[in-house]
Amino acid sequence: MHAVTIVDGSLRWQEHPDPVPGAGEVLVRVHAAGLNGADRLQVMGLYPAPSGSPADIPGLELAGEVAALGPGAERFAVGDRVMAVVGGGGQAELCVVHERHLLPVPDGVDWAVAGGFPEAFTTAHDALFTQAGLSVGERLCVHGAAGGVGIAGVQLGVATGASVVATVRNEALRDQVAAFGAAVVAPEGFGDHGPFDVVLELIGAPNIGDDIAALTTGGRIAVIGTGAGVKAELNLLALMGKRGRIHGSTLRARSLEDKATAARALERHVLPLLAAGTVTAPVHATYPMAEATAAYEHFAAGGKLGKIVLVP
Repeated sequence: MHAVTIVDGSLRWQEHPDPVPGAGEVLVRVHAAGLNGADRLQVMGLYPAPSGSPADIPGLELAGEVAALGPGAERFAVGDRVMAVVGGGGQAELCVVHERHLLPVPDGVDWAVAGGFPEAFTTAHDALFTQAGLSVGERLCVHGAAGGVGIAGVQLGVATGASVVATVRNEALRDQVAAFGAAVVAPEGFGDHGPFDVVLELIGAPNIGDDIAALTTGGRIAVIGTGAGVKAELNLLALMGKRGRIHGSTLRARSLEDKATAARALERHVLPLLAAGTVTAPVHATYPMAEATAAYEHFAAGGKLGKIVLVP
């Protein structure tokens, strides 16, 4: 097979041996693979792949057809349409995935959307519902709402009956985000639109003080992005006074069991919404995998809404 390959900090389209599925694993012929910030960090040498994933092939999510089954794998059949979050190796013609991490791709969902769906929606759903306990009628603030995870968070909040405020710095993208059902505001002064029961923090350290100030009593802050900074000064008395909670999360390095649990929650609660067209992973652009360098440059330039997806 060929794969996007990290060579001395750059990307090349190189040949590799075909991977072979082991016990409980599935070989997937990849039709689409979403591009994520973690992929760029891996190329830069700042976010190595977890044990068991290819060290030199990026890609945290994929969609494709089952090409072969390993011993004991029985949940899917050859030819089934599937998608998944993976530890790495998704930006290749073939990838091995444990069957417990795979999700069926609903009929009518095209490959590009499926390829950009798993990471964003698993991350957002896990942070908002499993960890922060967002419920019907609560008020949600999503920072950095024009990105893949942000758009997923907005849609999931709206779908569950929450009142959603989304911050978007790029004024040109605000109407597009608002079309998903959120009240879209500039990042500055977002607290005037609170108080919030849950804040989905995708920007990082500079927001933490204002996030706490904007919480309602018993509010929760879920930190899943730190692009604007990783070190914050916070007022513990303010957090105590709100009886608030701050927690952080990453997805990539979790155990097989934890990832399987997150996949089953997504399959039960979100896949029906995807199948019905209630939520989607908007695709900003697609690139051939052989042109991954251009795709990564486009991703780094910003100013987009939705996902950049690589296709064979």
